[in-house]
Amino acid sequence: MLGFAGCDGIGLVEYGTPHADYTVKGSVVNKATGKAVEGIRIGYSPVSTVMPMYGVIPTYYATKSHVLSNAKGEFILTDRFHAGEYQYEAGKTLIPVFVEDIDGEANGLFQPEYLTIDFSKAEQSGKRKSWYEGEFTVTVNVGLTEVEDHTDE
Repeated sequence: MLGFAGCDGIGLVEYGTPHADYTVKGSVVNKATGKAVEGIRIGYSPVSTVMPMYGVIPTYYATKSHVLSNAKGEFILTDRFHAGEYQYEAGKTLIPVFVEDIDGEANGLFQPEYLTIDFSKAEQSGKRKSWYEGEFTVTVNVGLTEVEDHTDE
């Protein structure tokens, strides 16, 4: 009577958004010496904390997830991102990554680095299913600049 009788054959109703696992792996070294640096935090940050809003300066400490580099300076950082949690620009999926020295002087003092990882040419694995688009992996090697000691005596 109201015309709803013909709506039974619409098909499977799915709720959600496209999502995928994004992995950044690599190593952290002292830029000057090439020596591996242990105890460096490598973290994803949601785009919302990186994009300045209302004059608020983004903070490096608002990570979505993070890992620490091991004794060889190696790390593997993986997290799942949904559409809207990363920046999509000119056909590229871009995700901000922060690299920070958080252990004080234990392994030397290093300046933080801010990276924008481009996943458009990433190695893709994992089987696509429904909204899940698989896993995308990028390898990066990060060279950190050591902070020189400027203490006054």
